[in-house]
Amino acid sequence: MTGSMEIVKAFTFEAAHHFEHMPEGHGYKRLHGHSYQVEVAITGLPDPATGWIADFGQVETALDGIKDQLDHHLLNEVDGLSNPSLENIAIWISTALQPAFPGISWVRVSRPSCAESCTFRLAA
Repeated sequence: MTGSMEIVKAFTFEAAHHFEHMPEGHGYKRLHGHSYQVEVAITGLPDPATGWIADFGQVETALDGIKDQLDHHLLNEVDGLSNPSLENIAIWISTALQPAFPGISWVRVSRPSCAESCTFRLAA
């Protein structure tokens, strides 16, 4: 049988940010916050011994570490996120997780209350 499989693990966090590059008076320049949802997908074939692409427990532990760095923080002050757009948050998360999970295929960061999301697809 040929093909591939994908597992997805998600978490949420609350954080504030602002965009210094916006003009004075623009709402995005002012400090404001969002509720974020993050989904991380790992692609591969199940290990014959475990039946898993990746251990969800290990994925959860890694995501908890990411969440600890973002949740209830000012994102502009997080190392590497001085310009915390959805796009840059997705890249930042994928970069942090890639060494432990080389099968990451995409990271989606969304703000459900705004009906906005960004998906960063890693090259295969």
